[in-house]
Amino acid sequence: MAGKKKESRNPVLAMNRAASHEFHLLARFEAGLVLTGPEVKSAREGRVSLKEAYAKIKNDEAFLHDAHFSPYSHARLTDVSPRRVRKLLLHAREIRKLAKETAVSGVTLVPTKLYLKGGRIKVEIAVAKGKKSYDKRERARQREADREIAREHTSRTIH
Repeated sequence: MAGKKKESRNPVLAMNRAASHEFHLLARFEAGLVLTGPEVKSAREGRVSLKEAYAKIKNDEAFLHDAHFSPYSHARLTDVSPRRVRKLLLHAREIRKLAKETAVSGVTLVPTKLYLKGGRIKVEIAVAKGKKSYDKRERARQREADREIAREHTSRTIH
């Protein structure tokens, strides 16, 4: 068993990598999703995109907008829209807290990843505040400096 890779407890089905680049992620919450059978099959195949998705609180309920679940090829029902609005399953106190935090100007709810947990599909949503362009440039400069330091360090240890 030494050569076998250990499987992850919560396999990630989809990631929103752009979220951490575009936003400061302040707080994260785990939510369930109300999905149809073919959407679950499609998600398990990893055919989901969270790139343009966002969450919204309306009438004390949370909803996921613009998440793209590609149609499952073997499904009978094909009339379900891939970008339909899906309900998020959260506790009432979490919804109240999210509603209070998003009432502030410039703050939104962004899904960061979709994963399996105990056989159920969960989505991690983050309270996010948009980054300014200078924040993004500063982060790129910092990343480049870190790479340069790592390169210098590896060249010194090899020679």
